[in-house]
Amino acid sequence: MNIIRTKAVELSTIPAVAYKQKLSNGGAGIKIMRTDELKSVVCTLDKRSGEPLPRGKFDEALFPLESFDEAIELTNGLPYSSRGNISVMPTETSEPEDVLEDAPPEQVDMTLSPEYQAIVERYSDEKGKMNYALMNKEFIQFASKSKTVANMAANNNGQDEILLFIIKNRAAFIANLKESLDDEAIGRLIETLDEIDPRSAFKELKSHINRILARMK
Repeated sequence: MNIIRTKAVELSTIPAVAYKQKLSNGGAGIKIMRTDELKSVVCTLDKRSGEPLPRGKFDEALFPLESFDEAIELTNGLPYSSRGNISVMPTETSEPEDVLEDAPPEQVDMTLSPEYQAIVERYSDEKGKMNYALMNKEFIQFASKSKTVANMAANNNGQDEILLFIIKNRAAFIANLKESLDDEAIGRLIETLDEIDPRSAFKELKSHINRILARMK
């Protein structure tokens, strides 16, 4: 069974591996799996603060809070992909909390799209993490030169509409595609990229759009 998650990272605070995953109830979570015994814990990540919120009771002796912090730090910026589940011990079997590891069945897995894969390939650094600074820089350069963006701002289009146009255009360009995704798919693409980093993948681009809109008032 494939799940939408990052690659697994090894923790130093405890003998364990961890990865970030897309949750069936929306948003992102972290799963930590001990490598010395059959124990694991899943936490959701607060969309605003990025803080871990453990699901249910867990043994803090086995999973100290520092392990959550380290797992978040090590997976921060790692892109999602459609990956198989992992087993850290030969006898491990799926546990009840693993039901969270499926993305909503009605939701398209954007990690399989050529646009997502092209963006990840273009903006990943040597450690395999997303280089948000470079991505935002290039998207802002496009926005600054785009007559369509200027016209949209002059016509009082909102930030969300302008953001959709920019991402739609650049995603198709980077993937070398003639046709762009529709607005719904672009929204899912943005959501998937945002979940890689709770701060928002396009924070600087959104600020730039707001500055353009402010100048039109």
